[in-house]
Formats: sequence, C-alpha cells, structure tokens
Amino acid sequence: MSDVVEFPAVARERAGKGPARAARRAGQVPGVIYGAKKDPSLISVEERLLNKLLHQGGFFSTLFDVKVDGKTERALARDVQFDPVSDNPVHIDFLRVSATTSVTVEVSVHFINEDECPGLKEGGVLNVVRHEIELSCRADAIPSQIEIDLAGLQIGDGVHISMVKLPSGVEPTITDRDFTIATIAAPTVVRDEAAEEQEAAEGEAEAAAEAPAEEESKED
Repeated sequence: MSDVVEFPAVARERAGKGPARAARRAGQVPGVIYGAKKDPSLISVEERLLNKLLHQGGFFSTLFDVKVDGKTERALARDVQFDPVSDNPVHIDFLRVSATTSVTVEVSVHFINEDECPGLKEGGVLNVVRHEIELSCRADAIPSQIEIDLAGLQIGDGVHISMVKLPSGVEPTITDRDFTIATIAAPTVVRDEAAEEQEAAEGEAEAAAEAPAEEESKED
C-alpha cells in the first residue's frame, strides 16, 4: 500500500469568504475534513506544502494523516479547487477514512522491463492508453502504483487489465470489458514510409489513368 504522509494543518474557527481570504493572504489554503458520520472540521494547510505534494504525483491516491491541534485525522484528498487566473490552489476537501473504508481512487501505472520488450527493441513505440487506472479497494490497501510488465511484448501487442496482477482486495471499477492500458505501436518511420509508398502508388495509378485520355485528345 501507499505510505501514509503527515500533513500539518490548523483549525479554522469560521467559514465564509472573509476568513478564507484572510487565510490565503497568510499563505494558507482553507479546507475541510468531512465524512465518517462526523461533523466537518474546518482547517487551513500551508500553500507551499500543498503545492509540493500536488506536484509529486499520486496526490489523490495518497493517505494523509492530517494533524490538527494535536489530533490526527486519517484522510484522502478528494478535491482541490484552483484559481482560474493564477492556477493557485484556493480550497481542499479531505475525506475521513478508516482501515475498513471502501474507496475509489485513480492509481498511476508504471512500466517495467522495457529493455526486455522485443517490440521496443525493434523500434516500436509504447503507446499509453491509460496513465491511471480507477480502482476500488479498502483505504489501507491503496497501491502506490500499478506495475505493467512489458517483457516479451511484440509490435502490435497490447496490455489489457486482465493481464495485470492486482493486489488482493483491489479491483478495477470497470468490469464490463477487458480494457486496454497500453500497446506497442509500429515505428513512426515505418508508418511514414508506408504512407509515402501508398501515395506514390496512387500517383502512378492516376497518371496511368490520365495517359490514355491525353493520347486520345492528341489523335483528335
């Protein structure tokens, strides 16, 4: 499972636009912790730390221990709102979870054994269809990433969810089809050459079709 990351926060006494703006001026991002049949807790977190965690990847599949005034709330980040002009975070929502809470999260895929992939060695291109997979699992069993093994794959082969060994208790939310995660596509150069050959053949065919018409016009 993913490591649990500590996330310090401070309690907010009041909701509303005024206190929220004051928090932002102080370099804080207002937020809320909700769920588990408890009253929502109003908090603020440091904007600089939030930006750092956002850019590390896997933010919404990471378990956080949000520490507020000496108390710890285990939670998942569920939403971050951004300013439409500056693109700075302006609000964050956390969902309280326990070890038995069932959650839906998107987990990033990680490709391994590229050097053992014949298709890539022959010049093929890894075409990633899904960079993340939506999974259903317990909160304490969220994988840090999903490994996709490319060993032995040839040009034209694809990786489907049925080929991926997921941890126990972890299931994809899409169950009605064996969806594609990635393919080994033909080299771009080969495709370009094939297109050029096709265009040349079509040009020759058109020239051959026009030639009789030109000869007939000369005879007239």
